[in-house]
Amino acid sequence: MVVATHKEDFISALVHSLESKSFAKISLGNYRGDDEALKQILVRHILIKREEKLAFTFRYKTRDITKNYDLSDGVNLIAEYLNKGFKIGTLFTSDKDLIVEELNNGKIVLRVAKASTKELPATNHDKAKAKLINPDAKPYLTELKITDAEGKVFKNAQDKFRQINHYIEILSSLIKELPAGTIRKVADMGSGKGYLTFALYDYLHSVLKLNTEVIGVEYRRDMVDLCNDVAAKSSFDQLKFVQGTIEGYDAVDVNLLIALHACDTATDDAIFKGIKANAALIVVAPCCHKQIRREIEQSKIKNDVSFLTKYGIFLERQAEMVTDGIRALILEYFGYKTKVFEFISDAHTPKNVLVVGVKKAENLKSKAEKERKEEILRKIKASKAYFGIGYHHLERLLDL
Repeated sequence: MVVATHKEDFISALVHSLESKSFAKISLGNYRGDDEALKQILVRHILIKREEKLAFTFRYKTRDITKNYDLSDGVNLIAEYLNKGFKIGTLFTSDKDLIVEELNNGKIVLRVAKASTKELPATNHDKAKAKLINPDAKPYLTELKITDAEGKVFKNAQDKFRQINHYIEILSSLIKELPAGTIRKVADMGSGKGYLTFALYDYLHSVLKLNTEVIGVEYRRDMVDLCNDVAAKSSFDQLKFVQGTIEGYDAVDVNLLIALHACDTATDDAIFKGIKANAALIVVAPCCHKQIRREIEQSKIKNDVSFLTKYGIFLERQAEMVTDGIRALILEYFGYKTKVFEFISDAHTPKNVLVVGVKKAENLKSKAEKERKEEILRKIKASKAYFGIGYHHLERLLDL
C-alpha cells in the first residue's frame, strides 16, 4: 500500500540518517489526536554518559515535557505517533529534508527538499559551561585531592569540583557589582579545609588579576596547618590561614567577608564583623538556627501560623526564615542592599539560603534615610513581637 510505503520510507530514512551520522532533528506537527493539549513533538539526538539517545520534547499548550529514549525505542515511537494523530513529520539531515504528510483527503505524500541545515547540532545532553576554575595545573586542587597531577578531576571529587565552580560563579557576579578596586582584603570565616578559600584566591588573582589579600579563619589547628602548607606549595603568597574564632577575629579593613555554614549565632558574629568593618560585600550561608527557635519555643505565643509551627519540621523552617529575615533587615538598616537566594552547596546536601549584603553609598544625613532606618526598626520590633522573640543575637551585638 502506498500509504504504508511512504511512512516506511520515512522511518527507513530516519534509521539511515542515525546510522550515517547525518541526522539533525525531527519535527512532528499538525496534531489531530485525542490529547487536546498536545501540539508538537521535537526530537533530537543526544549523548548521555556516552550512550546515544533520542530526546523527545512534547510541546503542550502550557508546558514542555522532555523524555529520553534508546534509539530503537525512539524510532518505534516516532512511527507510532505518525499513525496516531500527527499529520506531518519532517526529518532534517545534513543531506536533505524529508517530509511525510497526510492530506485532508487521507492521501499520504512524501516530499524531498534541499537540506535546511548543513551543521549538525551538538549531541551533549547538558551544555558545557565555561568553568571559572580550570582544573589544569592547579597544585592546590591536587593537594586537596580534587585532581590528579595532570589536572584530571577524580571521580569521587566531581561533586566537590562542581560546588567550587558554582560558588565562584555566585561570587563573581556579586563582585562585578562593586566599583573596580574595591576588593583588597577578604576574610573567609570558618574556612575549614579551604576548598572554597583557595578557589576564591585563584579566581581573584588568576582571572581578575587583583592584588588581594585573602585570609581563612579556622578554629581547628590541624586544618590551619594543612591549608598554610598547601598555600605555600601553590605559591599563593597573599593567602594565609589563621587559627581562631569568628568572634575573636579582628576584621579591620576587610572589604569582602564570607561565612559559609557558620553554626547558629556564629553567622551573626560574622555579619557583625562585616558591618563593623564597613565591608563592601558580606556573604553568609547560615545554618543551625537554634537561638531564634529556642526563643519561639519558650514564648509559646499564639499567632496565625501556630497551626503550622506546632509541627517540629515547620517550626524549624519558620525559625530559619525569621532568623535570616531579621538578619537581612539589620543589614538594610546599616546601609546594605540585601539579597536572599538558594545556594546549592553540594550535590548530596540540601539547598542552603545565601544572605548577601552589598554596601550602598552613604547618605546618613538625609531625612529619608532616617525615616527608612526607623521603619526597619519598627519591622524588627513587630516581627519579634509576632513570633514571641525576646532578642536576636545580631541585634544584641549591634546594640539596636
